[in-house]
Amino acid sequence: MLHINLKDQSYDIIIESGAFKEVGSWVSRLWQAQKVAVITDSHVAPLYGEAIMTALKRHGFDATLLEVPAGEKSKSLLQATALYDQLATFGMTRSDGIIALGGGVIGDLAGFVASTYMRGIHFLQIPTSLLAQVDSSIGGKTAVNTDSAKNLVGTFSQPEGVLIDPALLTTLPIQRVREGIAEIIKSAAIADPILWQRLAALTDEEDLLAHATEIITETLKIKQQVVEEDPFDHGSRLTLNFGHTIGHGLEKLSGFGTLSHGEGVAIGMVMITRHAEKIGLSPKGTTDQLIDMIRKFNLPIAAPKVAQSTLFEAISHDKKARGSHLKIILLDEIGKAKIVTIPTEKIRDYIQ
Repeated sequence: MLHINLKDQSYDIIIESGAFKEVGSWVSRLWQAQKVAVITDSHVAPLYGEAIMTALKRHGFDATLLEVPAGEKSKSLLQATALYDQLATFGMTRSDGIIALGGGVIGDLAGFVASTYMRGIHFLQIPTSLLAQVDSSIGGKTAVNTDSAKNLVGTFSQPEGVLIDPALLTTLPIQRVREGIAEIIKSAAIADPILWQRLAALTDEEDLLAHATEIITETLKIKQQVVEEDPFDHGSRLTLNFGHTIGHGLEKLSGFGTLSHGEGVAIGMVMITRHAEKIGLSPKGTTDQLIDMIRKFNLPIAAPKVAQSTLFEAISHDKKARGSHLKIILLDEIGKAKIVTIPTEKIRDYIQ
C-alpha cells in the first residue's frame, strides 16, 4: 500500500493481486451507505460490472452501473453531459459518490464528472488497465478532450482512494498492456535508474506481467513523490510529461484512439531525445537506450507521416504551453530528467 499525503486530500492506494474480490468491503471502509454510480465502459462492464454491483449492494449501497462506449472518443464534454443527466435521474446528491471502473479514459472522464457534478462529489478509482494502474489513476488530474487538443478541459480533483488489482490485467489485450509499459519506461527514464535496469532484465510483456505488483508499486512511487511535491503541475510534476508534448499531438492528428496514448508517448520520447542529443542537451547514446527498451516491448519508435506544420499546430495547443513558450522534458541521463523552457516555435526542430 502507498499513501498520498497532500494538504487538502490524502488517500491510500491499495496494490494487491485479488483485491477486487473485496471491493465491497473496501468501499464500505471509506464511505457510509449512499448512492453510488459506477462509471465504466462497454469492454469492462461485461467483465466486472455484475461483480461490483453485487458487492456494493451487499454492503448496503444503492448502486447503479453507467456504461459508456469504450475508447478515447468517450472522453468528451458530450459524454460528460450525458452522464450528468443520468446521475440526476438516479437522484445523486452531494453526499453520494462515483466509482471509476476502467482504464485511463474512464478514470479521466469519471473523475471530471465527479469533480464538476454539483461542484464535486465523492470519487474512487479502480483502474483496470496497466496504463491507469501505473499513471492516470493517481494524482488527481481529470480531463476531457476537445477538437483542439487532448485533455484540454479538466480539473485537479484527488480521489478518496485507489484500488489496484494486477489480476485484472489478465483480461487486457496485448496492445493495452504495451500502452501501460510505455508509461513505465517513461517513469524509469526520468527518475529511477534501478527500475530501468529491472526493465532491461525482463524479456517481454509476459515477463513484466509476471512481476506486475512489484513494477506497478515502484512506478507509482515515482509519481507519488512528484505529486506530493507539486500537486498542481507547476514544477517537478511536469517531468511526468516526458514524451507527452509530441505524443499528444500525434494522438490528435491520428484521430483519438487510432494511435494509443502509450504509442504516442513512446514515439514522443524518441523524437524529443534524438534532437536534444543532437544539440547537446542530452548525452550521446541516450536515444539508442530508449529505442532498445521501447522496441523490446514492441512499441513504435517512429511517427506516422504527418506534415510538420500540422503537428506543430497540434502541439502549440498543448496545456504545457505558456504564452509564447513551451516547457519540454529532456533527459540529463537515464534516470534523471530536467525541465527546459523553449520558445514554442523551437519545438519545430524536435519534430523534423
